Amino acid sequence: MQTSKRDTQGFIAGSLIGTLGGLIGLGGAEFRLPVLVGLFRLPTLEAVILNKAMSLVVVATAFAFRIKSIPITELGQHWDVILNLLAGSLVGAWWAAGHALTMSKAWLNRIIMVLLVALAILMLSEAFFGFHDKTTALIAPGMARIVAGLIAGLGIGMVAALLGVAGGELLIPTIVLLYGLDIKLAGSLSLAVSFPTMIVGFARYSNSNAFSILKKERSLFRWMVAGSILGAGIGGLLLGIVPSHLLISVLGVILLISAIKTFKHAH
Repeated sequence: MQTSKRDTQGFIAGSLIGTLGGLIGLGGAEFRLPVLVGLFRLPTLEAVILNKAMSLVVVATAFAFRIKSIPITELGQHWDVILNLLAGSLVGAWWAAGHALTMSKAWLNRIIMVLLVALAILMLSEAFFGFHDKTTALIAPGMARIVAGLIAGLGIGMVAALLGVAGGELLIPTIVLLYGLDIKLAGSLSLAVSFPTMIVGFARYSNSNAFSILKKERSLFRWMVAGSILGAGIGGLLLGIVPSHLLISVLGVILLISAIKTFKHAH
């Protein structure tokens, strides 16, 4: 595949994924990973590392844009939620990234396929049952909720490290359900949790020889990031045109099919 053609495909793919992600308030990394493996034929671990690097840039950009509508002072009022989830997610990301480096390619493929299928099922569940509409905390403030937050953060950190994603699809419903916070506020809080979590996982992957993929695929990286940022902006502008439950349902089905198809035939 010629470099110019690859760059063009990367920009188009990034734009489409960014637009879809912008429409539902996600970075789109869940959809980027199957594209990196299926379309660009990258080995799974290298695709995860490249995906995580892209997610870092996209999340940082999204956070900068959201500060205008939800200032840092408002986020600071919920520092306990951020610290509670971070305490678990940082450990989970470090542990999972370390194990991904020593895991066989076959097992890594299987685990990632299962995680993507689980995310697809979660998206379909949210579309049908409307988890995002809940604003009453499941657990009252106290030690029980702190422990639940630690466990949730641990699991989310592991998923984020293994898929190279920000984890918004898991963080947002967790914050809404567990702490009873508004969906828009939950979106910004999820970015505050996911950014340091991704940095920890990214630092862990830096010990791998597969980390050289960032230099090897720097052109593809730039074009996909540019497309993702552009797409996220377009998705934000189109927000409200497409019914969210219908969009999430369609994306859940797409992710389910692409995950199984991509990793069933990977390498």
